[in-house]
Amino acid sequence: MNVVMKSVTSALALLLALPACAKQAPAPAVATKDADPALWVVKDADTTIYLFGTIHVLKPGLSWFDEAVKTAFDKSNTLVLEMVEPDQATEQKIVLAKAFAPDQPALSTQLSDKYRRTLVTTMAAGKVPPATYEKMRPWFAALTLSLLPVQKSGYGAANGPEGILSAAAKAADKPVVGLETFEGQLGIFDSLTKPAQVKLLESTIDELPTANATMDKMVADWSRGDPDALAREMNKGLKDSPEVAKALLFDRNKQWAAWIAERMRTPGTVFIAVGAGHLAGANSVQEQLKAYKLDAVRVRY
Repeated sequence: MNVVMKSVTSALALLLALPACAKQAPAPAVATKDADPALWVVKDADTTIYLFGTIHVLKPGLSWFDEAVKTAFDKSNTLVLEMVEPDQATEQKIVLAKAFAPDQPALSTQLSDKYRRTLVTTMAAGKVPPATYEKMRPWFAALTLSLLPVQKSGYGAANGPEGILSAAAKAADKPVVGLETFEGQLGIFDSLTKPAQVKLLESTIDELPTANATMDKMVADWSRGDPDALAREMNKGLKDSPEVAKALLFDRNKQWAAWIAERMRTPGTVFIAVGAGHLAGANSVQEQLKAYKLDAVRVRY
């Protein structure tokens, strides 16, 4: 399961103190590698909106916040993200309400022996105690498992674009707006039917052996500005679950396109950064914008 919302990395940091998501000690200096992720622009006579696809967790050493991306950000009056994090107390309250089910049967008993064994061993390796994971809703366990192996190999939200962009916006006194809320994002997963949640968990467990290789490939696709290859990799786990694909991708893409169309009525320049899986494919945000007669043009650099 490669589609992870920013709210999930925040939730895991809060409850599990995952090194990939929580505050980290400064990493050793690493050689900087140039990255040129895809960037699009939608514009008319007095409004410009940039669309930038992100990967929420990265390793240190990628130089992406430069060239056309930095220029577009500097020109923008407002930064728009998937969501803006609430304060910790509010976040904790929401996570406990949405991601955990204290009265449910132990999560491991809801799985077959094959999946149960991997759940237990992987959570143990990630130092997630049974008292925590056994009461997780299946969707939250799936997303926890999807992050454990990649954070162990050095990926972290501290290096992700959202944090870097947010810090730059704060330094430049730019307002930061969320397309969604923290609670709303978790609510999307929580609204999935129980069978869809369990299927999501099983699919995630099936993908664990190749999780790091998949993540490395996604980052390589992102770095060289190949959105179609990246989206195929990010979203391939959704092919077997139309319900999950509709909730996580298609419905949200439609909503965001509607937001962009409405924002085009107000003059100014906006920089939107959302998960890269939303910006490629047949049901992408750009495709949805066509219903409003808006064209997203790739910025070549």
